[in-house]
Amino acid sequence: MKATARREGGTFKHTVRVRDHEMTIDEPLDTGGNDSGPSPQELLAVSLASCTAITMEMYAQRKGWDVGDIVVDVNYEPAQRGSPTRFEMVIKIPKEVPDDTRERLMQIAAKCPVHRTLEGEVMFDERVELV
Repeated sequence: MKATARREGGTFKHTVRVRDHEMTIDEPLDTGGNDSGPSPQELLAVSLASCTAITMEMYAQRKGWDVGDIVVDVNYEPAQRGSPTRFEMVIKIPKEVPDDTRERLMQIAAKCPVHRTLEGEVMFDERVELV
């Protein structure tokens, strides 16, 4: 997977490309941006929420379960001095879904690729290319 961010017009606004998709990323007004798109840190919460929801829905589909509309809310607090990065995730599942199905879906939620990445060890390989 590859994502490329390119600055637009001397601001914090960037166009990000992933495969054949483009999106605008910016900083909020209170941090000097124009608020023309979500911030990079907000995208982290977006990634976790969407990956969790999609992983649960794919699993339910494979099992032939009708689970209705699953909603995943993620609140993200970046690490502060003396406290770790914190994610609060609330998964809303229709009350008609049986208890055993709901329990299995919650187990599957923790197995989404983004969740596992955030929990695991991460390595960076960084380099500069002069252009």
